[in-house]
Amino acid sequence: MGGDVPAGAVASDAEELAEDKLGEEAGEAVSEADLAALEAEEAVVLEEDAVDDTPLEEAPAPLDAPAAEEDGPEEAIEAVAEEPELPEIAAESAPADDAADVLEPDVEPATVTEEAETPAKKLSWFERLKQGLSRSSGALGEGISSIFTKRKLDDDTLQDLEDILIQADLGVETAMTITERLSDGRYNKEVSDKEVQEILADEVDKVLEPVAKPLEITKPASGPHVVLMIGVNGAGKTTTIGKLAQKFRADGKKVMMAAGDTFRAAAIDQLKVWGERTGAPVIAREVGADAAGLAYDAMLEAKEKDMDVLLIDTAGRLQNRTELMAELEKIVRVIKKHDEAAPHSVLLVLDATTGQNALNQVEVFTKMAGVTGLVMTKLDGTARGGILVAISAKHKVPVHFIGVGEGVDDLEPFASRDFARAIAGLADN
Repeated sequence: MGGDVPAGAVASDAEELAEDKLGEEAGEAVSEADLAALEAEEAVVLEEDAVDDTPLEEAPAPLDAPAAEEDGPEEAIEAVAEEPELPEIAAESAPADDAADVLEPDVEPATVTEEAETPAKKLSWFERLKQGLSRSSGALGEGISSIFTKRKLDDDTLQDLEDILIQADLGVETAMTITERLSDGRYNKEVSDKEVQEILADEVDKVLEPVAKPLEITKPASGPHVVLMIGVNGAGKTTTIGKLAQKFRADGKKVMMAAGDTFRAAAIDQLKVWGERTGAPVIAREVGADAAGLAYDAMLEAKEKDMDVLLIDTAGRLQNRTELMAELEKIVRVIKKHDEAAPHSVLLVLDATTGQNALNQVEVFTKMAGVTGLVMTKLDGTARGGILVAISAKHKVPVHFIGVGEGVDDLEPFASRDFARAIAGLADN
């Protein structure tokens, strides 16, 4: 009896055995679940690999398929294994990028073509001139229309027309000539606007045609042809010198420029820029240097280098400043020490926006420096260009160039007919 195991102990052992059995079964179940999960993951990976491998097999298929058929299945697998993967695909996609690069110029040339066509649409010289004279021609056109609308030509009409012409700065003499011609055979008759404009253009052309003369550059036997540029402040002398240098260089002439406006650092720098742009040497000194001394040095330099043309800039000066005008006379005397005939051309640059003041400038500068020709600048739409007619009628000074803008092409030789028709508001026909 003493060797019997207690019933409670047996029951406890049975419970422990049962628990161990359940633990083992649960462990096996967990292991089977983990194994199933791993197998599922491997299946997914295999499926992804199969999907990834498909493009690699299909992309080169057109090139490599025949080789696979000839070599057999095993060799075909080796061929696929030997194929470059992503680098090859990138290389094959490169031509698509290259094709895009080739197409982009196809788009860009269209843009370039449009930009290249823009110069073709650039206004002609006459159209730009007409725009430059739009203030004067507009005032004349409106005045003429208001006078001759359903009115016969009588004394009052003629007086109104004369007033309009004088207000446009054409001058009293030219205004009277136009009204006299208009009244001849037309008195007490209706006159159209176009008829008045045609007579206006014709009479203006008659005044300007004798003074419309080109600037002739003739190199002396010794030394350059000297062109002295003069005018008031802000007339555009320095810019005009640069444009003339460009034109002369284009004609094959050897050109030198002298920065004689020693009062303004900006003028010296501006002329140096034009020198770089045109390839013409520039003689310059420090700000405040003696302008006459600079002109003397420039003459020596131009002779030594056998220049064809020497363009000398000068400081802007008001015609009513006696001391400044005396300095201009000094520059002329110094130039003549090198060549008694120099300066061969003395060009007065007139700002077209100054109106009646330009008449006085021509008179004073001609007296002090012997003006040989005129250049009218800034015919930009705000100008009162009619003053050129009054100047030509009174002083008979040759007009060489007119400018309508800042570009080199905006300075052109003066043509009387173009100017006359533009100021009258007529087409170039």
